[in-house]
Amino acid sequence: MFDEIYLLTDARSVCDPDITSREVDLICKLLSIKVKNSILDLCGGHGRHSLELCARGFNKCTLLDYSGYLLDCARAKAADHNYPIELIQADARSTGLASESFDHVIIMGNSLGYIGERDADRQILTEAKRVLCSGGWFVVDVANGTRVKESFNPRAWHEIGQDIVVCRERSIEGDSLCAREMVLSKKDGIIRDCSYGIHLYEPQGLEMLMKEIGFRKIKIYTDFSPHKGEGDYGFMNHRMLGVGRKLKKIGEPQEQTV
Repeated sequence: MFDEIYLLTDARSVCDPDITSREVDLICKLLSIKVKNSILDLCGGHGRHSLELCARGFNKCTLLDYSGYLLDCARAKAADHNYPIELIQADARSTGLASESFDHVIIMGNSLGYIGERDADRQILTEAKRVLCSGGWFVVDVANGTRVKESFNPRAWHEIGQDIVVCRERSIEGDSLCAREMVLSKKDGIIRDCSYGIHLYEPQGLEMLMKEIGFRKIKIYTDFSPHKGEGDYGFMNHRMLGVGRKLKKIGEPQEQTV
């Protein structure tokens, strides 16, 4: 799914520089990131957050994603601006990165919940904690399941330009959202017709998962939306962020809390 069609259908959320800037503003505020810090943008897609961080002078960013196409998009933009970013194609459940190698790990843009295997999200967050330095901070951004259920609309559609129409049919079963997405060209017919599922997290569930994995000083921020107006943005307008810390080991120097 995460290819050139995705960048078209979700452009309102993932290709808007103002939205990305507001999201990175929040990341910097929540994590108190310093220029010298190393940052892993896990499940980072086409790199909109890590590239924005690079533009702000953070020169130790690593972008990891499973989609070769999205990484190629990030690579082209990084080359255009001469950004010093490392790009890695890998499974977020098993990155191959060294333990305790990043000061901060971010998972933005509602990237959890797509893998059907029961423990996949737990494996991703466990891997994030493994590669995080002791004392480092982690943030994960997901759809707020409580708000999604409260404002649920089983059908939604929007047009892109003069030719493309995106239609979504959706249902909720427990904590799972099932969706069929049809992308139509008025000139050429069906471009994509696919179905997918995503796990919906409510605030207590996200906090519990982070706590079980071993994060501490956890805070859950609900009702975050970078969109200025109301609308159905594929639930990218009803989001929450979980922030947690990997505590320092006994004997390591302790610093003031962020």
